[in-house]
Amino acid sequence: MKLTKRMNRIVLPVLFALYMLTLFRIILFKYGSIDTDFLWDRLQNNLENPNPVYSMHRMLYGNFIPFRTISVTVLTPSIHGVINVVGNILAFMPYGIFIVLLSKRKMISLIGVFMQSLGLSLLLEGLQVFFSMGNFDVDDLILNSVGGLLGYCIFRLYSKYVGIKRL
Repeated sequence: MKLTKRMNRIVLPVLFALYMLTLFRIILFKYGSIDTDFLWDRLQNNLENPNPVYSMHRMLYGNFIPFRTISVTVLTPSIHGVINVVGNILAFMPYGIFIVLLSKRKMISLIGVFMQSLGLSLLLEGLQVFFSMGNFDVDDLILNSVGGLLGYCIFRLYSKYVGIKRL
């Protein structure tokens, strides 16, 4: 086995793990440090005393109307809004690239990347609500999925025209 293939079998998964840790840190812990005691307390509280009223109350603060946040940002741009929109897209672009690089046959489809990006985004949005660390926003699902698709498309175009060999 070539040294390059051996390195790719080790380096690529390590880079992906570091990317995922960074992504979870940025999305879930954007307001402070990772506090394991806080997370453990929330987990125990939610598992021991499941309170649908509390969960429904938390969901009331969410955005379930597609393109609401995006359109507000486009119509009345603010620094926070632009950072939110652009940041959600940029944060998931590497995910689209990693999906291709880590797939066994390199034949993952655009729909496959979309579904995986959407699934990861939905997981992160759900964790924000479950641990009371943020609000659910359907626009984040849209923007994150677009980011994954952009990463995939950019990688495919780059590899087609520059001629990246399969890893």
